[in-house]
Amino acid sequence: MSRMKSGTRRKCSTCCSDGQQYNYHPSKEIFHHLFKRQYSGTCTNAQKIVNDYVSHQAPGLMKEKEYDLGSNNKVFASKWLDDKQVVFGTKCNKLMVMDVYTGRNIQIPSLKSSDESTPADCPCGIHAIALNPSESLLATGGENTNDLAIYMLPTFDPVMVGECSHSDWIFDIEWVDDEYVLTGSRDSQLALWKVDNLEKNESTESTSLQFPEYTIKKPEVVKLCDKAQKVRALCFDYNRKELGVLSLNAYFHIWDVESFSPVSSRKLFHSRENVCMAVSIDKTMYAVGSQSHINLVDPRSPNTLTTVISKYRGGGVRSLSFKGDILTIGTGVGHVLFFDVKGGKYIETECGDVCSLKVAKGWLLHDENYREFFMEHLYPNAIYTHQYDHTGTRLFTAGGPLPAGLWGNYAGLWY
Repeated sequence: MSRMKSGTRRKCSTCCSDGQQYNYHPSKEIFHHLFKRQYSGTCTNAQKIVNDYVSHQAPGLMKEKEYDLGSNNKVFASKWLDDKQVVFGTKCNKLMVMDVYTGRNIQIPSLKSSDESTPADCPCGIHAIALNPSESLLATGGENTNDLAIYMLPTFDPVMVGECSHSDWIFDIEWVDDEYVLTGSRDSQLALWKVDNLEKNESTESTSLQFPEYTIKKPEVVKLCDKAQKVRALCFDYNRKELGVLSLNAYFHIWDVESFSPVSSRKLFHSRENVCMAVSIDKTMYAVGSQSHINLVDPRSPNTLTTVISKYRGGGVRSLSFKGDILTIGTGVGHVLFFDVKGGKYIETECGDVCSLKVAKGWLLHDENYREFFMEHLYPNAIYTHQYDHTGTRLFTAGGPLPAGLWGNYAGLWY
């Protein structure tokens, strides 16, 4: 196991533009590509070279636009719907669609389960939003936070509620294809669901639901994830037909999706607060975020594990995503960081400081609980979710205060 050590921080606001700190030089790659194109007419891997260059340069050029989310509590999940709209879910169990140009928010009604469903104790909102490959369906949590809700896009017409599978909150959702979707829950179970052909226009027989009607379904299969204590995150590698499963007790599991059966489990070295995960299909690599480290896992090599030390170890890693060679890291202390996987270093400024986006202060409810327990301290926003648009040049970041006892929110767009 290898470790990436962190360097000494020095104040600077300008990002490195020449790649001189790395063995891999995106600027040189761009130069070589242009030179070859001019003199030989060849354009091998042109798009990848340009994407790599943009990924390295974009963080230092971004500025923030903050949004007013009213009195909503903590944004846990988000997805881009198109060039102008982002959908997000909150701890107070609201599904919202926001226009990033105007900042206007529209709440989407939650889907109710039938009387047969038993709600989870102490509901804790929407933790996951997932779009199917054709982006015609959206999956998220229902009014009961242990049930699945499916909406049709772009209209958000209700399609289905999946119930009677999980006894506790749904923590993550992954589509396998346009019809089948997986859920992972705090009850340590995985469930596979099938969304019926929409042309059948089936409706529920439940008398407790109001128009418009939608299907109520039970899962195709439910299985306990062995060795897992609370399934926390899912990532699907469609090339390898495998599902990466992260459990809160620091186990990383691989499941074969076609047989819906476990393949392997490994104990991660860093055991505290393993709450987020991302997959790079091109690199066959999973990134797992914990309180103080990021583990880079190769599922093909059981004994291979690279550890990246977090720059803000106390607040933990709260969200992760791959964009080419760049791993974007949302921390629990209001900073977004960028790690160059190919270069093996955090992206740095020209004077050696780590390139970091410090998010705005957001909104915090100053209620009796705040005044009694939290008033004497400052609490930056945890970045529970971040999403790049399809161009890779705009980054939506959102979250709220890290302590469970605080009520607040933050959302911003970096462009």
